[in-house]
Amino acid sequence: LSLMPQCPVPPQLEGLCSFLQLSTCPEPSLVRFCSWLLPLSPALSHTSAAILAQQLFLGRVLALTQPPSRHLMAALTSFCSKYSHPLCRVLVAAVLQGPGEGAEQTKLLCELVEECLEPHSVQLVLSQVLEVPLSEKLLPVLQAVLGRQVRSPPCPKGEVLPPELLDLLVLTLCQQAPAFATSLNFARLVTAVLTVYQSQVS
Repeated sequence: LSLMPQCPVPPQLEGLCSFLQLSTCPEPSLVRFCSWLLPLSPALSHTSAAILAQQLFLGRVLALTQPPSRHLMAALTSFCSKYSHPLCRVLVAAVLQGPGEGAEQTKLLCELVEECLEPHSVQLVLSQVLEVPLSEKLLPVLQAVLGRQVRSPPCPKGEVLPPELLDLLVLTLCQQAPAFATSLNFARLVTAVLTVYQSQVS
């Protein structure tokens, strides 16, 4: 860690990541590294944080075939506490575009939404999900986003979806309803939308 400058520029950071083998370092070391990052001042730029998110987490998350270890979750939680937006830009996009069901990746994404991400990052996740074709594996992610609205009503400032994002969500659900006519998860999702935003949805 002493090798890393206080505010590395992206080319330096990529070289350091390769030199330190961060993408394959042991997970306990990953936790320590993320803890070291938090007090770094000035904070990393969005670009630098995205590079680190890619190096530290992307390969590990995409390779999951079982629930993540407590060390990996601790490292993700630590990183999210300061750099949740860059993490979403890198990690969520890759999970959404990944082939197959990606059950463990979807569960991890739901856990991040429910427990770790700041409100603006939760909205980013929703916008990213709505940019791709809706599938059964994405319905729990949308449910997790709505769970942030239900958990502690009245919603604290910043938790309520902006009107344009809510409109897009409702439009997507309306358009996709025929394809999910027999899906219990879809029915639960629609019920949640109507419950949370009953005054805004006609």
